[in-house]
Amino acid sequence: MKKSKIILIFVFCILNLIYGCTKKQEANKQDEIIPVKVTRVELKDIYKTLEYVGDIKAMEEVVIYPKVSGKIIEKIKQDGSVVEKGDAIFYIDRDEVGLKFEKAPVESPIDGVVGRIYVDIGANVTTQTPVSLVISMNKVKIGLNVPEKYVASVSVGQKARIYVDAYPSKEFEGLVTKISPVLDIETRSMPVEIIIDNKEHFLRSGMFARVSLIIDEKKQVPLLLKESIMGKGDNTYVYIIENNKAFIRKVKLGIKQNEYFQAKEGVSKGDLVVIMGQQRLKDGLGVKIEQ
Repeated sequence: MKKSKIILIFVFCILNLIYGCTKKQEANKQDEIIPVKVTRVELKDIYKTLEYVGDIKAMEEVVIYPKVSGKIIEKIKQDGSVVEKGDAIFYIDRDEVGLKFEKAPVESPIDGVVGRIYVDIGANVTTQTPVSLVISMNKVKIGLNVPEKYVASVSVGQKARIYVDAYPSKEFEGLVTKISPVLDIETRSMPVEIIIDNKEHFLRSGMFARVSLIIDEKKQVPLLLKESIMGKGDNTYVYIIENNKAFIRKVKLGIKQNEYFQAKEGVSKGDLVVIMGQQRLKDGLGVKIEQ
């Protein structure tokens, strides 16, 4: 009996010691200061896009054929020459017996730029010989094939952003100007044409382009970095900092673009949001903001 009492006293002491240590740990945890990194919520534009690739083509591309047969005796224009409608690119010696010598011009049918010269002086040509390519570059176009599931998201007048490797830091803007009423049966896709203003002639026919079709946009809304967001579904939240303490703030997310999410609810412009160290946080815990 006496031995049992001793055992009970010993167990009681151990439990009391454990309880005391636990309370002390909890108290210490409440006093713990967690180092965090933060960012301030800003209002910016955000876009939901469909991503495609395509080839840039001149708005007009005309392959020129001589109106008469003969020999090229004079070349007036070179690759890259600016031409107006009616300008001579070549002159041909008709080289027909019984005809008085008279140079026959090969003229540009449009305003534009000489994209390619196919023949040299001395070449014999016929009315079936392509001699030059003239392109109109003030506007260029890109053809896309939009998958069937996105057909309802595309409309005439819709904005598109265009990027090319030649100008990696430059963004070009285009508009959807033509949508085919019929889907391609083999690919189940809808042909779409985008027109881009190109007055400075940065974009050239044949360039490979990446295209972002903007299907939704929000102007000047709060944005959150994906690193700040915790939880998922209906239980999505971030930690905001007020008076050097962290507080849970439930958020409702909208459009995602790259590393940013639109915050439809939960945060406002200027809020300090934790982007590093939040895994150790609890509601109301003290923090130290690190740069």
